[in-house]
Amino acid sequence: MNLAVVLVSPKTPGNVGAAARAMLNMGASDLRVVAPRCDILDSQAVAMAVHAADLLRSAQIYGTLREALADRDLSVGTTARLRADLPAPRHPAQVRPLVRAAQAPALVFGPEETGLINSDLEQCQVSIRIPTGEYASLNLAQAVLLVCYEFMQAQDEVPEWTRKTASREEMEAMYGHLHETMHLIGYTDAVRARHTLRLWRAMLDRALMSSAESRLFRGLLRQVQWKVQDAATRGTVTRQGKEVESEEQTAES
Repeated sequence: MNLAVVLVSPKTPGNVGAAARAMLNMGASDLRVVAPRCDILDSQAVAMAVHAADLLRSAQIYGTLREALADRDLSVGTTARLRADLPAPRHPAQVRPLVRAAQAPALVFGPEETGLINSDLEQCQVSIRIPTGEYASLNLAQAVLLVCYEFMQAQDEVPEWTRKTASREEMEAMYGHLHETMHLIGYTDAVRARHTLRLWRAMLDRALMSSAESRLFRGLLRQVQWKVQDAATRGTVTRQGKEVESEEQTAES
């Protein structure tokens, strides 16, 4: 399985090394680190990695989570709590069919102290929560080990269905285009925009769009933008499906 493990802004080199060791035990080898706050090749990291030192050395460093997920077609975020305006996290086993069907899934973990913030989780199509007892205090490497085990054990199973979905970069570009269009037509404003876009993200991510479908949707957005700009250029507006002269143009005549 082409599973990438993405660590967002890790603080302690030993945690990064231990996470690499956990990955190697479960058969995952694509480690990606976003804006690390430590030297991931520090002696402590290499010591904690043990036999996974080569995996640690081959890890890719990214400036943003968006860059780290650009070539992924499914991103799974991890969180320990409910978030306002975001779908509730699911049990890892419930997400296995999605991971199993993906061509390039990614598993995303947040900083040790805070976990992923809302803007990170917005870039993930689904989030999961590791079920624990009343005392819940897993360190980073433990979390990586548990979730990799849950997902990697599915690699020899026959997928229920196979579908090539759009990459996260394609989807993020589409959401940026949607955000621009919503502002252009007055569908939302600066105050409501983030909440509104979260709702659209949740709905469209569930659709598991293909690349062609994301392009089709953006084609619609381009046509909407062209129509609004064309009407503005000609000094007309559209009301209830009928094109009429603007008030300024009527006053002049």
